Amino acid sequence: MEQQRTIVELEKGMENWQQNMETATFGMGCFWGPEARFGSLPGILRTRVGFSGGTTPHPTYRKMGDHTETVQIDFDPALISYEEVLKQFWRNHYPNRDEYKGRQYISLLRYHNEGQAETISRVKKEMEAELGEGIETEIDAYTEFTLAEERHQKYYLKRYPKALAQLEAVYPEPELLLDSAFAARLNGFVKGFGTRDGLRQEILGWPIEDASRKILAETFMSLKW
Repeated sequence: MEQQRTIVELEKGMENWQQNMETATFGMGCFWGPEARFGSLPGILRTRVGFSGGTTPHPTYRKMGDHTETVQIDFDPALISYEEVLKQFWRNHYPNRDEYKGRQYISLLRYHNEGQAETISRVKKEMEAELGEGIETEIDAYTEFTLAEERHQKYYLKRYPKALAQLEAVYPEPELLLDSAFAARLNGFVKGFGTRDGLRQEILGWPIEDASRKILAETFMSLKW
């Protein structure tokens, strides 16, 4: 049946979207909330949480050593610019937090290319003027990122087992939530970002086949939380 296609098949056709995408890596406190916030934004293709910024090999949630909780996002710069993403980053956490738990929750920013580095330098000055104080975010070139355990990915969506049960047809395996744009939007929606009708309209404009858009939009509207 058409409705029984997995999310991989339903999102097939986003290849052109993905070819143009950029990646951003941020540490802004506990990574659950930032993943939901960024996942709700049009133009964000994928979200994932993990650990970055340290030297400890093989970090885990319980043993992250000198790493920082980090959210990593892939986005289409034609739909949402790196500048817009940066402003979301700085406006939605306190960038001068003390290291009260070591490096776990520090404000951290890793740029992926020189274009991002230049944008950071310019936007940082603008944000300092807006915030009325200096920004102490740790800024450096991107070197590594380790995925957090599966239970931390799309954390808020996973707090709704009834909805997840309804989604089993499109997500027969939990790991399929990781790279799904639809899962990123649902995770943001249940955290309170965006509106029901707004998300439906966005899905109906995605660059996938008409039948897939219809299935995803109808699936979303039929979910019981």
